[in-house]
Amino acid sequence: MATASSLLSEDKFLCSICLDVFTKPVTTPCGHNFCSACIHTYWDGRDTCQCPLCKSLFPQRPKLQVNTFVSELADEFKTLVQVKASTPDPLLPGTADVLCDICSEMKENAVKSCLTCLVSFCRAHLEPHQRVAGLKGHTLLDPVKNFDHRMCKTHDKTTELYCRTDRAFVCVLCLKTDHKSHNVVPLEEEYEAAMAKRDKAMANIQKMTQSRYKKIAEVERSVDVSQTEAEKEKEASVQVFTDLIRSIQRSQAELVGVIEERHGAAKQKAEDLIRELRVEVTELESRSVQLEQLSQSKDHHYVLQSFPTLRSPSYADRADTGVRSDPSFEAARGAVTLLKQRVDEIMEELPEIKMKRMREHAVDLTFDPDTAHCSLVISPDGKQVRDADTEQNLPYNPKRFETCTEVLAKEGFTAGKFYYEVQVKGNTEWLVGVVGESVDRKGREGPSVENGYWTIGLDEGIYIAFNSPRVNLTLKEKLQNVGVFVDYNKGEVSFFDVNSKSHIYSFTGSHFREKLFPYFSLQCNTDGAPLIITPVPQTH
Repeated sequence: MATASSLLSEDKFLCSICLDVFTKPVTTPCGHNFCSACIHTYWDGRDTCQCPLCKSLFPQRPKLQVNTFVSELADEFKTLVQVKASTPDPLLPGTADVLCDICSEMKENAVKSCLTCLVSFCRAHLEPHQRVAGLKGHTLLDPVKNFDHRMCKTHDKTTELYCRTDRAFVCVLCLKTDHKSHNVVPLEEEYEAAMAKRDKAMANIQKMTQSRYKKIAEVERSVDVSQTEAEKEKEASVQVFTDLIRSIQRSQAELVGVIEERHGAAKQKAEDLIRELRVEVTELESRSVQLEQLSQSKDHHYVLQSFPTLRSPSYADRADTGVRSDPSFEAARGAVTLLKQRVDEIMEELPEIKMKRMREHAVDLTFDPDTAHCSLVISPDGKQVRDADTEQNLPYNPKRFETCTEVLAKEGFTAGKFYYEVQVKGNTEWLVGVVGESVDRKGREGPSVENGYWTIGLDEGIYIAFNSPRVNLTLKEKLQNVGVFVDYNKGEVSFFDVNSKSHIYSFTGSHFREKLFPYFSLQCNTDGAPLIITPVPQTH
């Protein structure tokens, strides 16, 4: 069998700083691997961060994370080396701890066993088998500790034959009884056949081993290629967003400038108009005074002579003198709003982004014992529920489910968005989702939207969305953790596979008019695995 050092080149798993197998290996931006503690110690106290191997300089201290792929390979290498170091090479049969059966006092180690004599001999007592003609024909082999398993228990004779039909060792007398019509061959012949199969198996194992290490090399190369592509994609994405931000900032500055410029012009126009109006008001007030004085005069000649010049003067039409907002400004705002919405929609097509944004609305839930069916047992911290398979003697509660093994969370919601995750791993049948507060808890109404249930579950090995009608779900992997996201105002309930961050199903177009409660059910669960409300990882 090939050794660990021949299959895995040791220098690939040695840290160039401590010269030992990697411990928590991290990868620098230049692609070299070091123990996490070693590289950080190497950089401590230095003015610059430099790769110890290629001497690449980094403008600032990189934030390094453990390379899980290299870490797993290093751990595998350590295991192989430890097994080789702790497991000595198997002793050859001739060096086994078998004592000579002939020695009477100080027994020597046997060097051979005789299948004919059924005795083990030391070197001195073996001499007759090498000299006497009658003994030379005996079958000698490396020392054997126990001959019992080589003896036929029925006829008390050496099993020198092998029955291929029953895959058993037999003696010559067995041929006349139980194995009379079976395919029986001498042990030597079966041995040769086994050795031929062994050589083929070894060749196949070596071929498979080489194939897997070739695959390891391919995966390593793919990781390098992936890292290069990720860096290029990251750089391109940053550039695109940078250009977009600059363009928006430039447009923002230009729009603000236009608004301020138009406002300044409108303000100046308004001030000029106000001055003109004030002059006209002064003139009108003066004429009003003169007309009042004229009305007091009894001189007919004077009144008729003065009145034409004091009548209302003609001024320019001031109907369209208001300052209005330009509708193009509103159009610009609308276009930017649509752009933001479209960018958000595109970003949420990435499962990681979608999951991160949903988790921003995570809520802390606990199971409500007042609603739990009498066969359900809730853990002291209120985070796990299990079917005890026996009904407990619990007091009547109007909120308790009495027909099926169902339970709600204590927390209910009447607006906004909320998200929670539940572990369903190991359960044969289950339901999770949300229900309305008025859902029937005493009858036998099935889970459906019409009955106030927005749920999915596993039923007889089939994943189902309990819509109307029910929808069978096709999933690539068995669900272990389910994420539930509710947008109360939009009337949407969505379900996600937490492990793969993939969307499972969504109920849309609902009109919620009452408080919603997270819902859990263990339907005919025979294995006793609990449903667990798991903590949601914090997003940054």
